[in-house]
Amino acid sequence: MYEGDVLAGNWRRPGKGKIPKVPAEPGLVVEDADSGFCGAVVACDKEAVTLEDRFGKRRLFPLAPAAFLLEGGPVTLVRPTAAPAGPRRSASGSIAVEGLRARVARESRIYVEGVHDAALVEKIWGHDLRVEGVVVEYLEGVDDLPAIVAEFGPEPGRRLGVLVDHLVPGSKESRIAAEITSPDVLVVGHPFVDIWQAVKPSVLRIQAWPDVPRGVPWKEGVIAALGWRVEPADAWRRILGAVSTYTDLEPELLGRVEELIDFVTEAS
Repeated sequence: MYEGDVLAGNWRRPGKGKIPKVPAEPGLVVEDADSGFCGAVVACDKEAVTLEDRFGKRRLFPLAPAAFLLEGGPVTLVRPTAAPAGPRRSASGSIAVEGLRARVARESRIYVEGVHDAALVEKIWGHDLRVEGVVVEYLEGVDDLPAIVAEFGPEPGRRLGVLVDHLVPGSKESRIAAEITSPDVLVVGHPFVDIWQAVKPSVLRIQAWPDVPRGVPWKEGVIAALGWRVEPADAWRRILGAVSTYTDLEPELLGRVEELIDFVTEAS
């Protein structure tokens, strides 16, 4: 009844013309048909694609016909078509200023809680801050914020913006922020326990940020729950390395940083 053995041949290499071609867009999750390595696309050129698995391991594979599985079916990955040329955008989504020479720093400043906060703000808003001449500094916590504000000496034309972690009603941070009454200081915050949580879980290919029991150091608790087996500094490098644009961050952080930039650059 059949012309040949229906089980003969390689199901992962069907005949020519039957395999869909799929652009290897960043974030596309596929499996290498030969090795079984499964990961998301992180880079692609005309000859090969780089996949990264959920543990952060990366491997390079050639763009061979029918070499990958997508949702269980064989596909041929191809290099994505370049988007039409248009105005270049910065990581924050603003139109990039070509040939930028950083503006002389304003007296106004933005303070953030820690070095991780400063690194994330620089990665996404660094271009905008240099255009505006705004310097970002970190505080290593906000317990002494009233004294720090007094030492800064805010006044018209010398404004201070402060970004605070976990600024929610009833928190220690909210009580400290309420002590700041100068019209030339704006204290805003996001609801996250730590700036790590401002990165969308999907960017790291996790379902959600883990709940850490009270009494357990938050960063160490997150690392243990995710099974990363790394030190906090290495975990942060992984998180920051996964962020490339403002769309990788939660809106609760985006709005607050934009608000601070507007405040410290207004009428100054």
